[in-house]
Amino acid sequence: MRRAIENRISRRKFEKEPVTSSEKKIIISLINELNEASGLAMAFLEDGSNAFQKLRKSYGLFTNVRSVILMKGNKELKNLKERIGYYGEDLVLAITDLGLGTCWVGGTFDKEELIVDDSEELVCVVLVGKVAAPSLTEKMMRSATHRKVKNMAERIISDQPVPQWVQNGMKAVLLAPSAKNTQKAMFKYENNILSAQIADDYSLDLTDLGIAKKHFELEAGGTFEFGNGGVFRLS
Repeated sequence: MRRAIENRISRRKFEKEPVTSSEKKIIISLINELNEASGLAMAFLEDGSNAFQKLRKSYGLFTNVRSVILMKGNKELKNLKERIGYYGEDLVLAITDLGLGTCWVGGTFDKEELIVDDSEELVCVVLVGKVAAPSLTEKMMRSATHRKVKNMAERIISDQPVPQWVQNGMKAVLLAPSAKNTQKAMFKYENNILSAQIADDYSLDLTDLGIAKKHFELEAGGTFEFGNGGVFRLS
């Protein structure tokens, strides 16, 4: 399994030291490549700390926030939210490989502090920064939000024993982040066809679906169609 999938955890406490110019250059290059492939408009913001300084939303949840990636795209782009999750997780895993910490953040920040074009939707943000060993607070929060990790049987419906490649992909899905740790993305293997879907009754559900699909692909190979209920095709 790709090491970054196993190593990535959500980090909320960052060091005061900003990312280096060389790290910033690599991140921006990755963003540009993924934007070209996806049609998205993700953007690196060197200092987005203002969005995390108001008490009513994020006080106490994050420490030393500085670099922020705006996860956004044109409002008319088909499957926008799912694309944000799918391509954004590619970016997050690449940043993890750089030795930096990341955190997907959906609602605990002030969107009005982050300027985007009128034609674009800011779906969420990803925090990026240097991290030390997890603090006691982070460990407690991680323990509280990961009280129960669903097992494979709870994430896939099948009318037959699933083949090894499906099992491999699902192992990676179990390590995928999701909003509020709801782990709602479900997979179905019926008549030798694999598909993925989600309830889509929360604003970030489709983003979580994209993240889950990306994790599955990275371990199993092949590609998913975009869309809720999209079908997987082996390479």
